[in-house]
Amino acid sequence: MKGEAVVAAARLWLGTPYRHRASTLGAGCDCLGLVRGVWRTLYGVEPMDVPPYRASPRDSEYAGALREAAERFLVPETGVLAGGQVVLFRLAGLAEAKHCAILISPKRFIHAQEKLGVVEANLTDGWARRVSGRFGFP
Repeated sequence: MKGEAVVAAARLWLGTPYRHRASTLGAGCDCLGLVRGVWRTLYGVEPMDVPPYRASPRDSEYAGALREAAERFLVPETGVLAGGQVVLFRLAGLAEAKHCAILISPKRFIHAQEKLGVVEANLTDGWARRVSGRFGFP
C-alpha cells in the first residue's frame, strides 16, 4: 500500500514548474523538492531543514549529501524496482548522485527537470545506467 500512496502523492506534482531549491506544489520545485513534498504528504513535516545547495551537478561542496540524506531518512531497497521507490542518479559522469526521482513503476519515474518541470519519464537504459541507489519511504 505504501508504494501506491507514494506514487499517488508524486503524481499530484506533475506539471509543477522547475524552481531550484523550491518545494511548493503547483508553484515550483527541483528534484529534491519533489521528494520533500511527497514526504510532507505522507508524514506532515520534513525530517530536517535542507542546507543551501547549488544547481550545478559539478558543485563539489555538498558531494555525497544527497546519498547521506537518503541513507539517514529513507530505507535502502534491494531486489526488484517498484513504484514508490526513490532513485538516485549520477549525472554527467560524476561519482556522486546529484539527481533524484520517484519510481511509479519499474519502467517509469517522476522527476523535476529544468525547463520541463515535474514530468513522468521512461526509465530508459541511459537513465538505468545512472541509478546509484534506491530507497523506500519509512
